[in-house]
Amino acid sequence: MSIVLPFRALRPPKQHAREVAAYPYDILEWDEARKIGEAHPESFLHVEKPEIGFPPDRPADDRLIHVRARSTLERLIREGFLLQEEKPCFYVYSQKQGGHVQYGIVGCVSLAEYEAGQIKKHELTTVDKERDRIRNIDTVNANTGLVFCVYPANDPINRMVEEIVRQAPEYDFIFDNSVAHSVWVVRDDQRIEAIQKAFLDVSALYIADGHHRAAAAAAVAMLRRKGNPAHKGTEEHNFFVAGLFPHDQARILGYDRVVKDLNGLTEEAFLRRVGEGFIVSPESGLKSPSRPHEFGMYVGGKGFRLCVREDRLLQKDVIRTLDVSLLQDNLLAPILGISDPRSDKRIKFVGSIRGAATLQNMVDSKECAAAFSLFPTSLSQLMAVADSGQVMPPKSTWFEPKLLSGLFVHLLD
Repeated sequence: MSIVLPFRALRPPKQHAREVAAYPYDILEWDEARKIGEAHPESFLHVEKPEIGFPPDRPADDRLIHVRARSTLERLIREGFLLQEEKPCFYVYSQKQGGHVQYGIVGCVSLAEYEAGQIKKHELTTVDKERDRIRNIDTVNANTGLVFCVYPANDPINRMVEEIVRQAPEYDFIFDNSVAHSVWVVRDDQRIEAIQKAFLDVSALYIADGHHRAAAAAAVAMLRRKGNPAHKGTEEHNFFVAGLFPHDQARILGYDRVVKDLNGLTEEAFLRRVGEGFIVSPESGLKSPSRPHEFGMYVGGKGFRLCVREDRLLQKDVIRTLDVSLLQDNLLAPILGISDPRSDKRIKFVGSIRGAATLQNMVDSKECAAAFSLFPTSLSQLMAVADSGQVMPPKSTWFEPKLLSGLFVHLLD
């Protein structure tokens, strides 16, 4: 059973949707986000990533950063760039990128279900990132961005979505990365009730992207419950806003790795060590792998294909057989000395949406010593890990296209 509720979204009128919409706060570096913010004063980045309005050396825990975010939200409301829906609604939100299209329902989900493990996680959060989101949500008094969730595909929900999208959309625009975003508002009471009932038959929701948002929403709700002895559990802060997509429409791309050095090894010694765990074949440049247990590698201006040796595939554990684990356990840790990729400054993670040429350039420019391209983790693997109560290694999944922020703001009171 999954509790999904309509809500009164704070959202832009259609003529302002594209100028308010913003990339999620966590996919942009400070400098590129600041450039966007300087060119677009109405961008929701000023609310969700408010540090772009301050010098880069400003302490992350400076409360004034998120006070500025709240002031910006109030300004956008005052100037008519954001308006609150008159009644609780659901929203159908689609993204189209090339030949891929996905349709999700935007609504509020229960933090009680999240805390009980019915909204399942596959990733750990970091203290600093979670603390930053807590400050943002609590100070702004809103869930400023969507948590991207998937659920086992459900025919009744699919049929309702198909009916809804036959109508003209409320929003329909192409964003900077050539992704088309469309939104339909679901105001009809009977249809709202039908959507709620259909989700009661959904066994579980799975967080695909947005673990820090969800964890921070839970922390803020706990703080507010403690401060309100008369709390009933129905207050808005007991729910967070999510985009809910059928699992067979969501798309995971590879999450690639680059490393700064070869851990003191010569290129020849490094390749010899790699050959102990992988069959190494030369390639013309860096190639994306075409199947699981295969990796692309680029080092010293040369490309290679790595295939995991059979004797390294004896593990039956769902985590140890993930490609991210195989690379970590057989190369990054034992050869390059990167035992904790979550904290080691010698490794960077690059979504494969940026392309093999980006990785090659990082090596050729001497910014990094080696690059590795990975086959994408599958949705079935993600759900199996979450169902088992385990978590994936860091940076295992890169979902694309991304859900924009600023189109569906959930106020907490």
